[in-house]
Amino acid sequence: MPDTLSETKACDLLARLFRARGYTIARNLMFHEHGVSFHIDGWDAKARVGFEFLTSEDDDHDDLSLVEYQAIMGAQQRGDLALFIIDEVEPLSASELADTANEFLDAVEEALRAVRAAAKRSKKKPAKKKAKRR
Repeated sequence: MPDTLSETKACDLLARLFRARGYTIARNLMFHEHGVSFHIDGWDAKARVGFEFLTSEDDDHDDLSLVEYQAIMGAQQRGDLALFIIDEVEPLSASELADTANEFLDAVEEALRAVRAAAKRSKKKPAKKKAKRR
């Protein structure tokens, strides 16, 4: 069985990983969006990317109900934000948490690249057709 992490150590690891990927992570803030309010463990308000580690150690499970979780996931599916939520129910080692977080951040970056590419394509003006000469 892997050595499990405390919430503090897990959040410290996540903050380092997110910052290494260029995010400006503020820690332990109140999150108020999409009809949901809870203490979020890490959040970059400008990039709209963050993380929440749910543990009984910090009574987080009561902070985020199933309905609130679904609201957050709906916002994430619409591209309004990207929130990495991990639950202590499945214990992870530091390396497993880092791998999972990096997969999440890779997916966020891929989605951002797709949005940028779509925006770039929509900015291009369609080529004008030349009139046929008779």
